[in-house]
Amino acid sequence: MNYVVFDIETRNIFQDVGRADPVLLDISIVGVYDSTTEEYTSYAQEEFTKMWPLFEKADILIGYNSDHFDIPLLDKYYPGDLTKIKSLDLLKEIKDVIGRRVRLDQVAEGTLGKRKNGHGLQAVEWWKKGEVDKIRKYCLMDVKITKEVFDYALKNNELLFKESGKKNKIALNTSSWLQFEKQAMTHTLGF
Repeated sequence: MNYVVFDIETRNIFQDVGRADPVLLDISIVGVYDSTTEEYTSYAQEEFTKMWPLFEKADILIGYNSDHFDIPLLDKYYPGDLTKIKSLDLLKEIKDVIGRRVRLDQVAEGTLGKRKNGHGLQAVEWWKKGEVDKIRKYCLMDVKITKEVFDYALKNNELLFKESGKKNKIALNTSSWLQFEKQAMTHTLGF
């Protein structure tokens, strides 16, 4: 099964747009892992035409808080409907089991023994300073961590998160994660 792991960084925050609605934000960088090539790439808003084919050929889109944040935001730029592609939101899977949200950084530390190298608010500051290369690097690190967390969950049917110095286990049923689902999709490119 072909899948894409992705993450988005924005040019602004909810305070700037007056509401906690992801669609009102603007994207600075999208980081992408393509399972067919095993390559990590990043795209600025102006480069999205190069990115859409990766999403269109994917059987599943994988992210962290992606159903609530990334996909709705990205969909405002896409001429079709990205919600027609099967998605796996790792945060949603975790929340369904433990009843609350945990940060990707907590899951990375508990599961992989490593921490993220920044946070989204820093990426907005970098954007304001024109430091796009820093945003690309940070975004791709998030994509790599998300992919490693996904791989670990698939292999072990669990994830761990660190909180108050203690590791907590999250039992997951990953059996349907990579099952193919036929989907109706409006593509931007002729295949």
